[in-house]
Amino acid sequence: MLGKGVVGGGGGTKAPKPSFVSYVRPEEIHTNEKEVTEKEVTLHLLPGEQLLCEASTVLKCVQEDSCQRGIYGRLVCTDFKIAFLGDDESALDNDETQFKNKVIGENDITLHCVDQIYGVFDEKKKTLFGQLKKYPEKLIIHCKDLRVFHFCLRYTKEEEVKRIVSGIIHHTQAPKLLKRLFLFSYATAAQNHTATDPKNHAVMFDTLQDWCWELERTKGNMKYKAVSVNEGYKVCERLPAYFVVPTPLPEEDVPRFHGHGIPIWCWSCHSGCALLKMSALPKEQDDGVLQIQKNFLDGIYKTIHRPPYEIVKTEDLSSNFLSLQEIQTAYSKFKQLFLIDNSTEFWDTDIKWFSLLESSSWLDIIRRCLKKAIEIIECLEAQNMNVLLLEENASDLCCLVSSLVQVMMDPHCRTRFGFQSLVQKEWIVGGHCFLDRCNHLRQSDKEEVPVFLLFLDCVWQLVHQHPPAFEFTETYLTVLSDSLYIPIFSTFFFNSPHQKDTNMPRWKRRDLCLFWQGREGQGAQSKPLNLLTVWDWSVQFEPKAQTLLKNPLYVEKPKLDKGQRKGTHFKHQRQLSLPLTQSKSSPKRGFFREETDHLIKNLLGKRISKLINSSEELQDNFREFYDSWRSKPPNYHGLLLPHIEGPEIKVWAQRYLRWIPEAQILGGGRVATLSKLLETMEEVQRLQEKIEERHHSQEALQAEAALLLRTSARLSSLFPFALLQRHSSKPVLPTSGWKALGDEEDLAKREDEFVDLGDV
Repeated sequence: MLGKGVVGGGGGTKAPKPSFVSYVRPEEIHTNEKEVTEKEVTLHLLPGEQLLCEASTVLKCVQEDSCQRGIYGRLVCTDFKIAFLGDDESALDNDETQFKNKVIGENDITLHCVDQIYGVFDEKKKTLFGQLKKYPEKLIIHCKDLRVFHFCLRYTKEEEVKRIVSGIIHHTQAPKLLKRLFLFSYATAAQNHTATDPKNHAVMFDTLQDWCWELERTKGNMKYKAVSVNEGYKVCERLPAYFVVPTPLPEEDVPRFHGHGIPIWCWSCHSGCALLKMSALPKEQDDGVLQIQKNFLDGIYKTIHRPPYEIVKTEDLSSNFLSLQEIQTAYSKFKQLFLIDNSTEFWDTDIKWFSLLESSSWLDIIRRCLKKAIEIIECLEAQNMNVLLLEENASDLCCLVSSLVQVMMDPHCRTRFGFQSLVQKEWIVGGHCFLDRCNHLRQSDKEEVPVFLLFLDCVWQLVHQHPPAFEFTETYLTVLSDSLYIPIFSTFFFNSPHQKDTNMPRWKRRDLCLFWQGREGQGAQSKPLNLLTVWDWSVQFEPKAQTLLKNPLYVEKPKLDKGQRKGTHFKHQRQLSLPLTQSKSSPKRGFFREETDHLIKNLLGKRISKLINSSEELQDNFREFYDSWRSKPPNYHGLLLPHIEGPEIKVWAQRYLRWIPEAQILGGGRVATLSKLLETMEEVQRLQEKIEERHHSQEALQAEAALLLRTSARLSSLFPFALLQRHSSKPVLPTSGWKALGDEEDLAKREDEFVDLGDV
């Protein structure tokens, strides 16, 4: 086993540098290679998964300041993932399995989850791409779920280094064809595996009946109708086979401009007003064509705008809202705050946390999305107007805004079944280009924009501010965001229903028939291609782990207690939001000590004002509506609006900070409060059980969730993703940045007084 030291050398060809300290001589590693290999974890392959390349004698480093510790083992690359197979006896957290993902292990990275690959050459970090002339001594992989892996290749054989590094670069960065996705290999090979009916988990909106059911549920069937004019995608490949339009609209108008310029129904509220979306007509230079388009739109507008009975407000999201480039730029800056290589880097950037967070503009973008949704709700709820969302293809910002409106207005969308149905309706069937926006095929970085992740972050703000209103937890949202990069589920790997449906038959006719030939004879041609949906959580998690996806505090009936108005706010050591006003000192200090207020003034100054939307800046109607809602007790089964002023918009700590040990509060955070609440609920349930024997199975699961929280070795503010691997006696102070604020020795004393991270 290797000891602490600084890795030097390159690809197994250079001699150790004098600074390296090892408890085992390099030659002993190769001598005992066979013995160590026998202790390595077995590589588990999914159906259809193939091993492509591997390298032995690899050290997976655990960064610790300027030194390193690690686990010795094998690094492998398959057509599905990159995996590190370490020594069984050295595996960390081996007994902590209650939230283990059955598909992806802690040391597994799906190829689609790889964001950037870096190599270390003579202690210099460089981006790796294409064909390499020189191979690195260390491989660093940044993942889209914000994990960071360090692999030391110093003692790996030169040929193995070339093979594994080249293989990883090629299979994660080279452009792919859709038919080469692992999704199809898995589906073909896993035909004998039984899958649950997807309709058990969500309304799929792939039949006319599904749309009719949704119309009936929202009472929209009086003014709107489900149509099958695009059945077989003969009108437009961008639109789903079935959708809903206003009843007065002639169906023959739909094919006129291939589905463009048609108001498509999203949702109806209790007042009868509806939320609609429309893709813009193609831009034309010819005056004659422009006049035809104008006449067409005038006719369409008259079918939905009939004052005083029907009034429509048009919201052009392409020109009056965010741009996709703004979203991508902001997230690119934002994610860098969490891709931390080691403890020293964490503490060096800590003093700049507020300024870095503000300069990314990610929280401001979340605020603008929530504010736009509230503005539309005000039109629907207070002004009794229909709202028509307009966008070029109605498949990005339309999906985002319409989904947020429904989550805030429709309590059905705050249940797990309802939320999953909402994602199916507005995003999957609605034609959001997941394949392009997630860059799954690596064909164009320009198309990659985290629109769906932005939606989940906005929903998290609501979940965080109003926990009793949601049947699902923040852990559910976190694993849903992770599932974007797991290519055994078809949910997030197509640009449209048409693309999915047209690719499935080709595989059934050719590859699937060849696969089953000789097994089932002539019956092979009728075998369906079984593509899993992400909504079957049993594929990823055992029943015990799934209890963490369900919110035990979910309120089944409305509660109007004033005591529940404010909710519990998560107090984290590293401030998760930008401050609006000077806050009171906390009895227990964390990363920002007594100099917090001084730092805020010096680092932010007047720049903070542009990020915070004060109530004076809001329009009169908006302000009146928003303030009126806030003055009333919350109705968790009614309209639910977020708080958007200043520090109310926070960083989604569980998703973004979960892989950073220094950012965890051991035994603290909201999970500690939740644990105590569950204990109380468990006691109440036991008393109820003595009175009447009902709902026993549900109560057992509730008790199971409480037991998981109390007994977990990972109980921290970032439960259940806590990764306690770095062992630092105390934080490293970035002295160069703190000198202007006071004496270093005095700061060190304050650090010891307020922060004890000895167990981290």
